[in-house]
Parts: sequence; C-alpha cells; structure tokens
Amino acid sequence: MRVFHKQFVGLDTGGNGIDLVAVAGTPGMSETFEIVWNSGDSSRVRIKAPNGFFLQVKSEELVTADSKGNGSWGDDDSSVFILTNIESPHGEFQVTNGYGPLKAPQVMREHWRTFIVEEDFKFISSNGLNAVRIPVGWWIASDPTPPLPYVGGSLHSLDNAFLWAQKYGIKVIIDLHAAKSSQNGFEHSSTRDGSQEWGLIDQNIQETVAVIDFLTARYAKNPSFYAVELINEPLSPIASLESVTKYYRAGYNAVQKHSSTAFVIMSTRLGSHDPKELFPLASGLKGSVIDIHYYNLYWPEVFDDMTVQQNIDFVYTNRSAQLNEVTTSNGPLTFVGEWVAEWEVGGATKMDYRRFAKAQLEVYGRATFGWAYWTLKNVNQHWSLEWMIKNGYIKL
Repeated sequence: MRVFHKQFVGLDTGGNGIDLVAVAGTPGMSETFEIVWNSGDSSRVRIKAPNGFFLQVKSEELVTADSKGNGSWGDDDSSVFILTNIESPHGEFQVTNGYGPLKAPQVMREHWRTFIVEEDFKFISSNGLNAVRIPVGWWIASDPTPPLPYVGGSLHSLDNAFLWAQKYGIKVIIDLHAAKSSQNGFEHSSTRDGSQEWGLIDQNIQETVAVIDFLTARYAKNPSFYAVELINEPLSPIASLESVTKYYRAGYNAVQKHSSTAFVIMSTRLGSHDPKELFPLASGLKGSVIDIHYYNLYWPEVFDDMTVQQNIDFVYTNRSAQLNEVTTSNGPLTFVGEWVAEWEVGGATKMDYRRFAKAQLEVYGRATFGWAYWTLKNVNQHWSLEWMIKNGYIKL
C-alpha cells in the first residue's frame, strides 16, 4: 500500500512490531501484506501483516497488526475491512500484480498465444499496410525472468512478430510504450498506481537507454527491423524537456551503435505548448522522426459538443495546420503515430464514421513518415482497425 509522499505502509520493525508506519520508498517484506477474503462475501476482507497477525482498527487514528483474525465477519469485528473495487486493473503491472504469481503467467501467456497471431500479419499485408508499431514494456529486456509482478514471455512474442513480419513483407517499429517508473502515469505506461517518476534521476534514464540498446542489438540484422520509438507520450511537466532531450540523445546513440539505417522516433511530450520543441535536437540527427498523436477526444471543452461535420472540419483545418507546422523540408520526418476514427458524437451513422476516417487518412497521409492507427484489435469496434476494415468503415 503506497500512500502520501510515495511511501509504503509497513510494520514498524524498530518499535513494538505491531504499529504501522509509512517510511519506505520501496516495498520489502515489512511492507508486504496479504488480503484474505471472506468466502461468503468477497467485499469483506482481512489484511494479514508480515508478523502473522491481522490489521485491526483501534480508533480513528490508530491501526495495529495484532489481531488473531478469528472473530466473526460482522461489522462488530475491528479486523474486518470493506473492500470497494473502484475499477478493474489497468496496465500490465496492475493486471499481473492483481492476478498474482500463480495465475498471472496463465493469463498473460494465453493472451500472447491468442491475441495477435500469424493470420493477423497476413491480414495486415493483404490490406495494403506495410508496417506495424509494436508497443513493449521495459521489462522485456529481462525476459524470461522479468522482475515481479511481470511475467516472462513478451520477448518470445516479439520474436514471433518479427518472424511473421518478415514472412509477409512488413516492417516493424518497436515502440517502448512503458518505461520504468512510468513516463506519464497512465495505465498504458504500466504505472503502479498512477504515479509518474520516469526521468527524475539519471539512473532511470540510463536504465531506459539500456532497454533500447538491448532491443536494437537483438533485431538490428532482421530485414523487417525498421525503427525504434524511444518512448511513448512522456507527460510534461514531470517529464521535463531537459530529461527527455538528454534521454533522446542517448537513446539515438544506442540505436546508431547497432544500426545506421534504423529510424529513431521521438514522441512529443503530452501537455507541451511547443510542438517543435524537439527540433533543435532532432534536426541535427540523421533518420530522426517526430511522433505526434491526434485524437478528437480527451479535450471536453473542444470536442464534447462537436457535430459530425465540425469534427471533420477540425481534421481538415486544425489538424492539417498542426501537421504542416511540424513538417519541414530540412527537419525531422513526421509520424502520426496514433489516431482513431472515434469521437464524442452520439448516434453517428456508418457513413459519418466513413467520412471521418477518410478525412483523417487524407490529412495524416501527408506525414512524411506515415501514420499508425491505434489499434489493430480492440473490444471497442471503432478502435479496432481490423473491424473497421472488415466492416467497410475504412478503405485503404
């Protein structure tokens, strides 16, 4: 349990052994608790401390680890807590941590075995697409024994992707989507609990460069290896321009050490007001690419009340101008690395979606490095490029 100031709750081993304190910056045995569910009511739990006893409430200000936990499961038992599940786990850290060391390997390996398969690469190739942007997490460099709670197997899946890509003539962009300590606090960066700490210390930056070095060294000679995206969507201001620039320069050098032909993609910072802030660095680096993401979402005051036509006009006018601003004859290449034919419009028809997708394809097709749809497969239909193509919403 992590609380204020990013410290973990644990037993006060230097005191009487039953008091709780929050002084540890990283969890150890003293900060490891077990949740025990009531078999008849999963919302009622006891929390077992490392000393073998259970937590109990003594007062509004005092919780101790000295209950035997052998009372009733009723409201009169001070060792019983009501567990409120706000939402399901998101991101690989929360999913694997939530399932635990016994179940998580089964869940993740079944996902890797069935979610993206060779037939998907055949589909991609047969529909005129020539590249895939594959998101990976920093722990892939430690496969097959990544640090807990992660599960070994992601590197084997990436190896398979390269085999299938080569077979069907598809280029691969490796995208470091989740950096250690989280570069944006979102679930897709595999944050522990919404915290963002990437880039705050040099060691963290060096560890991230080591992941890029590992991946580039492994695939540099593969004919399908095309580009490396050094990190996805670092969020300002915590991910400062100074730390991002420092990392991008070191990451670029790590790629160049193994491949002089691979492109190096640098994601713009979320929340930055200067879309060209990376140009002083990237313009002087051969094979550099600036990645920008365009969604007609996540900006309520702009998109929530837009009509179908207003969304389409926004793409042709605003997005076109934004892309033109970062596309220069002597600067880095531009890549619309994420977009989707989804919006906040209610009751839109198939034709509405087709027009919206067509507008984005026309505008983003001007990006000098191309575009990538987020994502190939998704349970939400309009976020699934496969579904959109098969059902006639997108024509490439």
